Amino acid sequence: MDTQTSAGATEVKVPDIGDFKDVPIIDVHVKVGDPVNAEDPLITLESDKATMDVPAPSAGTVRQVLVKVGDRVSEGTPIVVLAGNEEGAMQQPTSAAVATGTLARCSRPARAPTGRTTTRRTTADRLRQRASGRRAN
Repeated sequence: MDTQTSAGATEVKVPDIGDFKDVPIIDVHVKVGDPVNAEDPLITLESDKATMDVPAPSAGTVRQVLVKVGDRVSEGTPIVVLAGNEEGAMQQPTSAAVATGTLARCSRPARAPTGRTTTRRTTADRLRQRASGRRAN
C-alpha cells in the first residue's frame, strides 16, 4: 500500500495484516538515505502469532522514516517516504536474489552440508558389478 506525495516521493503504508490492530514494530531495517529495491524489507512487525516483514513496494531512496522500534501500527499506517529511483537510488541485488542464487546464475543451487556422505554410483559402476558377479559396498 503506497500513496504518491509531492516531488515523486511515495508514502509507504502498512499493508493488509489481517485482523491485527496495534501490532508492535520490532525492527526498522532502513534509515534516511538508504537505497532500497522492490521487496526489500523496511520494517518487521510481530503479533502474538506471527512475525512479518513489510517490503518496499518499489525501488527508491528512503527520504523519511516515520516510525521507530516499539511503535504500534495497523493497516494503513504510514511507515516511510521513498523517493523514486530517478533520484539516485542504486539498484542493488535484493536479498531474495542473493539467497536463491539467481544473482550468480549458478548451474545448480548451493546446498547446505547434511553431515553424511553418499556414494554416487554411475551406470558404468553398476555394469561392472553385474559382470563381476559381486556386490559393491
